[in-house]
Amino acid sequence: MVRRRSGGFALLIVLWTLVLIAFIVAHLTASGRTEIQIARNLVANAVADAAGDGAISAAIFNQLDPNPDQRWRLNGEAHELTIGNSRVTVQLEDEAGRVNPSTASPALLEALLRTTGSDPESGRRLAAAIGQWVGSQPGVGPQNAMAAYRAAGLDYGPPGEPLETLDELGRVLGMTPAVLAAIRPHLTLFGPAEPNPASADPVVTAALADMAQAAPAPVLPNQPPPDMLTVRITANAFAPHNARVTRSAIVRVGAMLPGGYAVLVWGTRVFD
Repeated sequence: MVRRRSGGFALLIVLWTLVLIAFIVAHLTASGRTEIQIARNLVANAVADAAGDGAISAAIFNQLDPNPDQRWRLNGEAHELTIGNSRVTVQLEDEAGRVNPSTASPALLEALLRTTGSDPESGRRLAAAIGQWVGSQPGVGPQNAMAAYRAAGLDYGPPGEPLETLDELGRVLGMTPAVLAAIRPHLTLFGPAEPNPASADPVVTAALADMAQAAPAPVLPNQPPPDMLTVRITANAFAPHNARVTRSAIVRVGAMLPGGYAVLVWGTRVFD
């Protein structure tokens, strides 16, 4: 009887050991599959990322074509490329069609704010505050500008220098996230002081018309040479395993530049 009980207990231990081993094997197998899937996704994203970079390079060289008829138009039209096993759609836009808040006149900034939903008084104050921030607002000393920020409970003031990023506008006195979200799609750091009406979007076109009705547009400095273009290139790459990457760059193209072009921004990426 004792031997039977001992044998039954030993068999029970063996069975539980086998169950434990099976559980461990199943866990390791599942973990291995997860790691393999993660590695596969990383590879797919890297492939799509490289394809997006390749498409941007192809767009730059397209703009360097000596035959203007062969160049893609800067109107946002989608062009489809195949790079390796990836499909890429490329869009080119003229950066000169956007408003540069570092060099734009207060009248243009005010018109853009009104066009995007700000009331006239708020638009006037905010346009003046942006001018103070970037140093283009005449007649306002640094001490007076700093006093307004201190009165609003802020421990900083306008630097009086051109913007380094568009996010910096969020620190301007009176700016709200909603207002910044409304005007941001129409802004650039690389455009001229006066947007090009031929390549402006409907909002900027309306702002230019609004400004023209309010007062004649002054002659503004910092206009690029006529043969110089600043191009925003957006590439959406679709790779195997449902990988998708969006890459964008801003490139200045012109015969006066070494090699014919200069990259201003390259690196924005979004993985889906």
